[in-house]
Amino acid sequence: MPSLDTKNIDWENLPFGYVKTDFNIRYYYKDGKWTGGDLFTDETIEVSIAAPALHYGQQAFEGLKAFNTKDGRIVVFRPDENSERINRSCERIKMPLIPKELFLEALKKVVIANKSYIPPYGTGASLYIRPLIFGNGQKIGLGPAPEYIFMILVTPVGPYYKGGFKPVKALVLDHFDRAAPEGLGDCKVGGNYAAGLPGGEYGHEKGFPIVLYLDSKEKKYVDEFGTSNFIGIKGDKYITPKSISILDSITNKSLAKIAEEYLGLKVERRPISIDELDSFDEIGAVGTAAVVTPVSELHFNDRIVKFGDSTGVGEKITKLYKTLTQLQYGEIEDKFGWLYEIK
Repeated sequence: MPSLDTKNIDWENLPFGYVKTDFNIRYYYKDGKWTGGDLFTDETIEVSIAAPALHYGQQAFEGLKAFNTKDGRIVVFRPDENSERINRSCERIKMPLIPKELFLEALKKVVIANKSYIPPYGTGASLYIRPLIFGNGQKIGLGPAPEYIFMILVTPVGPYYKGGFKPVKALVLDHFDRAAPEGLGDCKVGGNYAAGLPGGEYGHEKGFPIVLYLDSKEKKYVDEFGTSNFIGIKGDKYITPKSISILDSITNKSLAKIAEEYLGLKVERRPISIDELDSFDEIGAVGTAAVVTPVSELHFNDRIVKFGDSTGVGEKITKLYKTLTQLQYGEIEDKFGWLYEIK
């Protein structure tokens, strides 16, 4: 697919999909050291047929965004957190760590090289950034790869869900598992998302754009949505699950801080029983791609629990969404130091 002429991109109606940009960046790990940092125009990668990434799923990735701000800056939201998280994933599945300096260098180079694809301020779109590391080289027996490739691709995107910040209905699953206890549920590795495909497709067939997983051991506690963390508002509390099987969401972490500082809410990270859900005022699915998606209804067996006001959107979740997006676009002061400026 050829690059789009940026003058002809309909920024305000961009889907959340892949658009070829001008460059991606790649680094290579061999003999105990990283080399590279070169920009490529090619969309393909040469991978050994015996690569552990292909046979044993030895790969991890991240997702973050760059924005054109109101005052004309290019910023990336909290990349230091993504650097730390991808290294936690690497450590768990025996891949080399990516030095923070290298991660940020790669980020800066690839964003600058593709800056004409960062959607203009006011369009509601952003530049999605996908860092990826995987095991390459010849290793047919089970074990860490002899070589690795770290790369970053970027693409301009619109809202993850069509319609943007609008309520959706969710299906609670008690007969599908996303991740095993003590497994890799807290890591951003492809296997978790592949494992979630059957449950996600089951939900889509039933007419639900998102599904909510319960804990894999007892089926009594909320884990997370298929691609997002769970948050709930109950009175003056911001509540999110505490579990070893869910991803440490940077968006969730940021919203929790905003809930405390801007809304005066008390943040609780604790197990949430499925029987407690009908006592929540508002519920949302949160993550980098969608930021916050209000959930108007949860369907669980024969139960339907409704949230928010008559439109299915609650006041506090709306405020959380607006505050975070205003911060990302430079419309309000970044008093937390979350915006990493690209110059």
